[in-house]
Amino acid sequence: MTLLDGRVAVVTGGSSGIGRGIAREFADYGADAVVVADIREGPKEDGTPTHELIRAETDADATFVDCDVTDRADLAAAMDAADEFGGVSVMVNNAGIWQPEEFLDVSDDDYERTMDINLKGAYVGAQLAAERMLDGDGGSIINISSIAGLFGNGNWPTYSASKGGLTMLTYSLAHRFGSEGIRVNAIHPGGIETMIGGDSGGDPDQAEAFTQQVPLGRYGQPEDIGRAAVFLASDLASYVTGESLVVDGGWTSWR
Repeated sequence: MTLLDGRVAVVTGGSSGIGRGIAREFADYGADAVVVADIREGPKEDGTPTHELIRAETDADATFVDCDVTDRADLAAAMDAADEFGGVSVMVNNAGIWQPEEFLDVSDDDYERTMDINLKGAYVGAQLAAERMLDGDGGSIINISSIAGLFGNGNWPTYSASKGGLTMLTYSLAHRFGSEGIRVNAIHPGGIETMIGGDSGGDPDQAEAFTQQVPLGRYGQPEDIGRAAVFLASDLASYVTGESLVVDGGWTSWR
């Protein structure tokens, strides 16, 4: 499948979970190369590192870059790695953290860490990618937000605030760069089975309670988000920018 023929993608947080699913789907749908930018090389789920899996099982090239998204130099190194394959044309700002919290107990350090990774990291990643894309033929920036970035959640207010900010950043950058050939969109995952808290933690009763609230009757998988990202990165979405694509099995449709 060649929907992404000629594309070179950078995926932050690409070693595990949703980022791994996105990176793999990009490779399966014909991307020339994928730069996996993460603070760890091996997936949290165990198994073969994402970039090695892509090289072994697809026709795409891939490489790993040690990247802390709170460090501008690390993000610049990811852009440089993409240059080795022809230059970044798809930037996925996926790296993020999540934790439940009691609002009254959140410290300044807790707040700043979440904002630095979830919002500032995406802000700088988009900034550096846009600079490269303006020197090339444009491109697609995809920010991985959350349904909590649309509706909020009192059990994780800092996370919700960071993702809400990412949603507004998406709309702002779509307006800024639309005339210059760069599309900017957000994906809002619902309950996705990953290692950062999106699943039931192995509790079958909790899993059953959640899936009963989802019209499609299941948790989402990383590849579900990956295929949504493929669409937004491809020419199928050539007239789509400034959009929020909710991928949650219908959970928010009746809220």
